[in-house]
Amino acid sequence: MQRRFSIITCTWNSAQYLPRSIESVLAQDYPDIEYIFVDGGSDDGTLDLIRAIPKPVKLVTGIRGGISAAMNKGIELATGDVIAHLHSDDYYLHGRVISQAARVLDECGADWCFGRAKDDVDSEVRPEGWIVPRYSYQRLLKGNFIPHVATFVRKKVFDQVGLFDIQRRYAMDYDMWLRIGKHYDPVQLDEHLGVFRRHSKSASTANQLEGLEESFQICLGHASKTPWTYFYHYAHFLVRKQRLQLKLRKG
Repeated sequence: MQRRFSIITCTWNSAQYLPRSIESVLAQDYPDIEYIFVDGGSDDGTLDLIRAIPKPVKLVTGIRGGISAAMNKGIELATGDVIAHLHSDDYYLHGRVISQAARVLDECGADWCFGRAKDDVDSEVRPEGWIVPRYSYQRLLKGNFIPHVATFVRKKVFDQVGLFDIQRRYAMDYDMWLRIGKHYDPVQLDEHLGVFRRHSKSASTANQLEGLEESFQICLGHASKTPWTYFYHYAHFLVRKQRLQLKLRKG
């Protein structure tokens, strides 16, 4: 049975990057896609771009409360069997992404899957600069390696584990993957499916240290409550923080 995919795009004054994101969704060869936009009250032409899309879309605007609240609104509006969040400055790498995710979920009987994402830096698509580990819950506790732009989750999973934590500003997706991972093992794909655009206005790029701090607190919230576990994750956090500080100083 063919499953409907709901693609949720959160926007707020996104006119600079949104056209590439829209183009990548319209290029998908999968026949049953529900396209949902959750807007924070744009006044830069973003809404005009959305309303000009030559296919039916769902649009709700004036949603406040941050990105988590916007993503949650999209989930509430979704009628699809599988949900994907594609932020307004990100895009799919090719037109077979949704078809590939659908095939994997159906063939494996999995409840969620994720692939890899490349980086877009100044319109140059670059490969990931690190070796991605094989999924295990314990490896995920060490740090997030699941890119939201290449992740697909059955809606019933959100019905069980709940929505994104609106108190999280930077690492709400990491918290969600850990919550889901306690109940469902994902299928990990080695293929690159999405492109994450890195620019100064991106919250995850502009606030990397704050994001790392929040991720550490999320890790502690999900890890076992033993002194050894705390020491292990704290030591790992300090190493990552030192490396990030050095990287930021070098520019």
